[in-house]
Amino acid sequence: QVQLVESGGGLVQPGDSLRLSCAASGRTISSNGMGWFRKAPGKEREFVAGISWSGGRTHYADSAKGRFAISRDNAKNTVYLQMNSLKPEDTAVYCCAASSGYMGEIARLYDYWGQGTQVTVSS
Repeated sequence: QVQLVESGGGLVQPGDSLRLSCAASGRTISSNGMGWFRKAPGKEREFVAGISWSGGRTHYADSAKGRFAISRDNAKNTVYLQMNSLKPEDTAVYCCAASSGYMGEIARLYDYWGQGTQVTVSS
């Protein structure tokens, strides 16, 4: 069993940056594909970014390309999401998820989920 806890969210202004962390416990996630998803009020949950077990491959939603960067530190059992040039439309609860190897956009293929961290972008 894997427990995931996100942190790093907050209230920021447009154009600011945030780095989200997803700390895993229970067992190592070094062999897991990992993903970040977000859920805004009134909207469906959407994929943001995914990373392979080694960190060698990444995948981004169009809305995240060029602004967000996913990374991982397997020694720390942690995955990160660096978010730059934040926009009001990035406001959402951001959740990380772990899969047996998948790192793509289909949420139901992930096995473990964190509770999420709120990101609010507002002037």
